Amino acid sequence: MKSKKKTAAKSNKRAKKPKSAAKKAPKVGDTRKSRITVLIADDHSVVREGLVSLITRKADMTVIGEAANGREAVDLWKQHHPDVTLLDLRMPELDGVGAIREIRSDNDKARIIVLTTFDGDEDIFRAIQAGAKGYLLKDAPREALMDCIRRVHAGETCVPVHLAAKLAQRVSGETLSDREIDVLKLMAQGKSNKEIGSALFISEGTVKSHVKSIFAKLDVVSRTEAVANATRRGLIQL
Repeated sequence: MKSKKKTAAKSNKRAKKPKSAAKKAPKVGDTRKSRITVLIADDHSVVREGLVSLITRKADMTVIGEAANGREAVDLWKQHHPDVTLLDLRMPELDGVGAIREIRSDNDKARIIVLTTFDGDEDIFRAIQAGAKGYLLKDAPREALMDCIRRVHAGETCVPVHLAAKLAQRVSGETLSDREIDVLKLMAQGKSNKEIGSALFISEGTVKSHVKSIFAKLDVVSRTEAVANATRRGLIQL
């Protein structure tokens, strides 16, 4: 009887072995799922290649798509639904802010980081207002970028202190109206008050009032200074 019991016990142990093997199997899949999927959108191929090389070296990240313009970025986002998107601000066909708005209209939980060379307070404001969760400059240290991707993926906001200060200044300062921006754009083209009035279908006197208001809000004393200030801040693009 004892030998029969021992034989039965051994067979039960042998029968249980496949279960332990089955428990271990899903771990391989779990590891793959834990990697952060990243979509890269930049109109410069050298920048894209550099980012791909950098990100694929990280064990917890993988690149799932590359876009050369804003329109491609939106299409690839809808196709792959990446965990995090790295997006340039100035791109052809559809700029970064436009791409952010379209992506977030499809899914307001999309996690997007703007990676750009532009640090104007208006640039930062428009990106964050559109729904970007991070804003970094392209000269940021590599590990700062990796840390930002991980933080945004975790649901945090990532804006460096010096850029956050510019954003706070923009939020608290006086803003230009849409009409004043229109006037500024025409000023940048070198048009006179009369030409601006004709282009916008307003009187020359109204243009002078707008120009005076622009000078006051930007704290400048000349058209050249106004255009330079507005360009630096990202209010207009030349």
